[in-house]
Amino acid sequence: MDLRKIKKLIDLLEQSNLSELEIHEGEEVVRLSRHPVASATQPTVLVQQTPSAPAPAASAPAASAAPAASAESVPAGERGLPAGHIVRAPMVGTFYASASPGAPAFVAVGTQVKAGDPLGIIEAMKMFNQLEADVSGTVLAIVAENGQPVEFDQPLFVIG
Repeated sequence: MDLRKIKKLIDLLEQSNLSELEIHEGEEVVRLSRHPVASATQPTVLVQQTPSAPAPAASAPAASAAPAASAESVPAGERGLPAGHIVRAPMVGTFYASASPGAPAFVAVGTQVKAGDPLGIIEAMKMFNQLEADVSGTVLAIVAENGQPVEFDQPLFVIG
């Protein structure tokens, strides 16, 4: 299912008084539900797909650049991250630090990056989406681990 469709479903859920919504499209299942957080409610997205043969991680990124990751600045020490610009996951998927298993990582701590430079790849529903830096600076921290699942809006990198 397309990320734009999922975002539209989130908007519909926020505008309605529904607490949960589940959509089946072929073998894909998208389930959205609201869980109270303090006094506000936010939708939670769970994307599930029927298991099939895993996509080889060695294949080159097939998708063009993903939408720029959302980011924010964080004061020093907040949530254990260094002060700087946080690059967050724009979608749910699996994070890869390099284009293929044997290739070197796109960036390491201390790497100088310019806006638009590749930071990693997020595989979502067999599509490889390149994650790009949205600011120039030095990579201060890499929060995501290679080959591990990431959640929407999860901090992946800190650039200072």
